[in-house]
Order: sequence, then structure tokens, then C-alpha cells
Amino acid sequence: MAYLDSLSGNSIGKRYDLDQAEMVMGRHPDCDIVLDSGAVSRQHAKMIRNGNSYLIEDMKSRNGTFVNGRLIEQPAPLEDGDVIRVCDLELSFHADLPVSEFDDGSSLNATHGSKLGMFIVDDGDEPTSHSVMAKMEVRGSTFGAQVSASPEVKLAAMLEIMSALGKAVSIDDVLPKVLDSLFRIFVQADRGFIVLKDEAGTLQPRWVKTRRPEQEEQFRISRTIMKQVMQDKEAIISLDAGSDERFQMSQSVADFRIRSMIVAPLLDSEGEPLGAIQIDTVQHKGRFEAKDLEVLSAVANQAGIAIENAQLHEQMVLQRLVEQDLELAKQVQQAFLPRETPDLPEYDFYQYYNPASEIGGDYFDYIPLEHDRMAIVVADVVGHGVAAAMFMAKLSAETRFAFASEDEPAKALTLLNERVTALGVERFVTMCVIILHPPSGNISIVNAGHMPPVYRDQNGIISEPGFDNSGPPLGIMTGIDYEEFKMQIHPGELLAMYTDGVFEAPNKLGEQFSIARVKSMVGETSNSLSENGNALIKSVTEHIVGCAQEDDMCLVMFNRLKESS
Repeated sequence: MAYLDSLSGNSIGKRYDLDQAEMVMGRHPDCDIVLDSGAVSRQHAKMIRNGNSYLIEDMKSRNGTFVNGRLIEQPAPLEDGDVIRVCDLELSFHADLPVSEFDDGSSLNATHGSKLGMFIVDDGDEPTSHSVMAKMEVRGSTFGAQVSASPEVKLAAMLEIMSALGKAVSIDDVLPKVLDSLFRIFVQADRGFIVLKDEAGTLQPRWVKTRRPEQEEQFRISRTIMKQVMQDKEAIISLDAGSDERFQMSQSVADFRIRSMIVAPLLDSEGEPLGAIQIDTVQHKGRFEAKDLEVLSAVANQAGIAIENAQLHEQMVLQRLVEQDLELAKQVQQAFLPRETPDLPEYDFYQYYNPASEIGGDYFDYIPLEHDRMAIVVADVVGHGVAAAMFMAKLSAETRFAFASEDEPAKALTLLNERVTALGVERFVTMCVIILHPPSGNISIVNAGHMPPVYRDQNGIISEPGFDNSGPPLGIMTGIDYEEFKMQIHPGELLAMYTDGVFEAPNKLGEQFSIARVKSMVGETSNSLSENGNALIKSVTEHIVGCAQEDDMCLVMFNRLKESS
């Protein structure tokens, strides 16, 4: 199947299979090939299949369509390897390739270096005695006049390579320069390339260099040779690849008339293969010498360590970026949460919020309502981390909308459930809401699968009001009618709302803090509500000492003061 390969932009390396007779490319999301660039027209160009060939047609775009640097004014035929430019984006066209007995048809395009059609192919299903590489083999000893760099040039180039590799922090910057230096050492080389394993262990061509511009054509790399070199962890050399029986099954050697080649594995500090580097030539004279194997092996050894160090550096940079993003997300999330407790006469409030990671899925809020009322909300989005935090942000807005739209708490929670379920996100939310009328102390409790609040009355008796009136969590199903539980809070009484990260917090033995201990701590009297709340949090913290916090923790408490402030 023919396809396009992205050579630039955010989608570099992405493959677009041309599996339809006509395929439109452009900025509009309905296009068959969506190009992520503001300069691209909504419908920019069209790929047209005509039998076994392909044409590209510009669709009257603003900035035009180019093939191999030429602006097309009418449908233009495409050949394998042609480069299509659409504004600041480039794609290479690849036609169907004939599959020979040596080639399984699998291919991967170069993602760096020259815009060459690079393919990694298997020279056979299984390595044979002909295709399996030896550790080192030199065939023949007389090739006539040798063409090579002077020892001074070789030494200077080697020092340059070692210096560059020693300072390498970006392999994309360093290794192409390594190829340049190798071409000064091996003046007989016609092409060189480096392949690396990706995260899935698949070989990917990364950098390529050719001696002359006319050599910048599509060529193939033998996966069998590369794998064998990496598996044996031994560099190989062939002084006459054309007559070397080890390469008689290699179509890539035959296709490009390779006369001599050196291949060396790239190993990390533990001796594990990262990839391989190859230098080859098509010249009859000036073939490689046995001593050249030592030079390339030395470069490959240093390059392998440099690649490993650069990859570790890139991981550290990415980790720092992730940490910066999480810190920013934390700041954004904190903006959704109350920074201060409500200032109400005759009432005191306490709040505590601590996510298990930088950001969390627990949520609490104080929402002013009509008729001098206030909604006190505590909720828990299933799970924690980025996904839960993003859903929490949406939940915050939906909760305020629902309780501002419906005067009756039960109907407001029913509306909220409908809106949360309609989002189609495979996450559910437990939520408990207390509607407080401060002047009278009247309270309405609506609960969606959350732990009921802990209530301590004037006599110090602990209960869980609204336990039997709880409905299912939000987001599971529609058509739920939630119930309302009414009560009154008197001077000296207290209500505590919390999430499961508090009572389910495990110690080293796996023992949870438990709801019973939460009730016990709420039942203890103290001089102030803050002392009561801090004592509970301190008890939980001491319980999990030496353990990582497994879930987000949220605690909201309020009481009605015995005397008006």
C-alpha cells in the first residue's frame, strides 16, 4: 500500500496510508489527512489514485502545494520518494514496493538526516549460514592502491568525535556530526547510517549521510545484518561484500552494489545493544581495511555511551517538564478550591486538603445560595492524579450550576447527576452536600454514595445523619431521584465531612485508619474546632508514618458556637 510519511512538524514520523481512491489533506478535522498547521488551508490538496500510480492536486489553497520544491498548478504525478511540501510541513510519498523473496515488504522511514527513503528490510525469515554475521572476517588481501585519509586527519577526526560525544546532551545534534567526522576518516565511504531501537525494541533509522547528492535515493538496510551484529555484540567487516557468501542473501547489498562495509553495534554501559552503525562503499578501489574495524568499533563504543547519557538527559528534561506541568496544574486546581473558610456569625469552620500526588480528585466547596443559605460540598472523583483532577475541575462548575438552578437540594443533586452522566466519562463521583441556613441552624443533607457526615450533638453523642437516605454515586446512571434529610444544628454541635482517603489510609501492616477512629476523634471535645480537626489529621498522619499516602485526603468540619461571636 502506498503511503505518505511526515518529515516535519508535530507529527514527524507519522505514516498516512493511502487506502482510498481520493484522500483530501488539510487543516479541517474532517479531512482524510489532517495537517496540524495554521497556514494550511482547510482543504489544501488531494491525493488521487489512478490505477497503480498516484497524482496530487492542489485544491485552490492559499499558499499552494509543492512537489520536490516546485509549485504545482495542475494534478502532478508522484514517484516513489517525492517530497510534498504543504506550507511549513513536508511529507514523503512512497509507492507500493515489489516484494521479493528477500524482502518481507516491511519498512520504516528515516526521521532525521537527509530526506531519503530509508527502509529496514528482512533479508530472510530466519538467519541462514549465508546471512549470519561472523565476529570478524577479512576476505582477500590485495586490492591495488588504497584510498584513505592520512594518519593526521584520522587522529584529528577521532579527537573531534570523542570530544563531541563526551559533551553530548542531545543525540540529534551529536550523532549526525559523528557521521560527518567518519566521512573524513573513511574517505572511501559512500554512505553511512545509524539505527536505534525504539521503546518497543523495533529498529528505527535515525541518521544517514551520503557522499554525493546523486546518492540521495531510496535505499534499504538489512535488518538481519543489524540484528545479528547487535545480538553477537561484535563488529563485522567485509572487504569484498559482493563476493562474500555471508551477504549473498542480502538484497540491500546487491541492490546498491556494496563492495565493502563495516557494521558495529552501539552498546550501553551495561553492554546491552542500543542500535548499530554502518559505513559502506561501492568503490572497487579504496575498500576498507581490517584496521578500519578497530576505528569504527572505538567510535561505536563511545557513541553507545553518549546515546545512553543523552537518553537519560532527555528523560530528566522530560521529567522536569512534567513536574513543571504538575506544579502549574496544582496551582490551577487550588484556584478551584476555597482558600479561606466562610466567615459566618455563630459558626466556625475547619478545612484540610492533601492530594496523594501533586493534584487530586477530591473536591470541596462552599457555595452561596438564595434565601441566606450555603451549600457545603465534599466529593471524591474515583481515582486520583491528572485524570481525576481534570474531572474535578469540571465537577466544580457543574455543581455550582446545578445548585444555583434548583432551589430544592434533592432536585439539584438529581440535575447534577444527569449532567455528569451525560459527559460520557467512565468515572463516577461520590458526593455529600449539606445545605445550611445559618440564622436558624436548619440543615438539609443530600448524599450520592458518599460517607454520611459525622454529627456530634450537645451531649457528645455521635451519629451519621442521612445514612439511610443516600443514593448512588453520580455518573453511573440517569433517572435517579435523590432524597433529602433534614435536621437542625444547635449551639455546641459539630458536623464533619471527609473522603475515603482519610479512613482508608493504611499503615505498614495494611491496617486502615477506619471510620470508627474518625468518629472517635470527632467525638473528642477540645477548646476549638481547629484543634479538633488538627488532632484528627495528626492521628491519620501518625498512623501512616513510613508509608506513602495512597489516596487524596479531604476533611471539612463546622460547628455552631455556644456563644455568638
